[in-house]
Amino acid sequence: MLAVAVRGSALRSGWESERGRILRSTRPARGPSRLDHVAHAKGSNWDTMLATKRSAVCLLVVGLLLWGGAATRPNAQAPAGGAASADPADPQEIPRRVAIRFLTDSDYPPFNYYDEDNVLTGFNVDMARAICLELAAACDIQVRPWPELLPALQRGETDAVIASHVISANALKFVDFTDRYYHTPARFAGKRSAGRIDATPEGLEGKKIAVAKGTAHEAYLRAFFRDSSIRAFDTPELARDALITGATDLLFDDGISLAFWLNGTASKACCEFKGGPFGEPKYFGDGVAIAVSRDDPQLKSLINAALRRLRESGRYEELVLRYFPLRAF
Repeated sequence: MLAVAVRGSALRSGWESERGRILRSTRPARGPSRLDHVAHAKGSNWDTMLATKRSAVCLLVVGLLLWGGAATRPNAQAPAGGAASADPADPQEIPRRVAIRFLTDSDYPPFNYYDEDNVLTGFNVDMARAICLELAAACDIQVRPWPELLPALQRGETDAVIASHVISANALKFVDFTDRYYHTPARFAGKRSAGRIDATPEGLEGKKIAVAKGTAHEAYLRAFFRDSSIRAFDTPELARDALITGATDLLFDDGISLAFWLNGTASKACCEFKGGPFGEPKYFGDGVAIAVSRDDPQLKSLINAALRRLRESGRYEELVLRYFPLRAF
């Protein structure tokens, strides 16, 4: 049986201080619509980087759109009986589903959480509902604790899990994944007064860069920015404080959590993104996707087709902008 999974990429950092404000500002409008690293962020190869489930904030963001469109998973295999695999581009060739059962958890805002009225909401929840609407299927979204999600999928107690699971080789031993629907990049942040920078190893030569100790972000800096002065701090918060006080020139961190920090009060409006996103899979993962059963390639094809149409129609970007304040990509 699948071991306890841990949420991918450090997205929680920075959420706690902004929780009340974000719950109010990102609360979805009323209406008809709401990774394991199998070891998600705390049990992966970078488990020091992904400290705890609490240190990961939300984010996605939006880069989601830009990278989410690039499908990394192969087409589903032909269903039993020898028929050729249905082309996800032609979902009419795939038997439709009357209903799709989704599982998620409820303590990972703004992806999945209960709002002030105790209504399940969040980016993942609305994505599931949008997928069902696109496929003209009824949507059943249930909540379970994070460690129980993928095991329930393996036992056939749900059709899909949408809870920000990172695609990983370990998880793929037990479940399959759809195309990714968002990706978390690494980003630099610096003082607004500093102007534009050249966010390359040559452009940051001699610059003091703050980073959280023991993370993939620190490993990336030490591998590629060797001529910079890398200052590793025990927590992301201490690294951010170093940027605010001017002890360092730049901060390197998860782009999603940085987006919330920059947009929140904790940053004191000091800083902004500098340079572009960094998304090397070896350091920052292969993206976040919906987990499905390995024995149900038809559902994977249907969901992939729905994800593609949501991007093409603009509905995906609409959901992203509803929940995420800054574009991390």
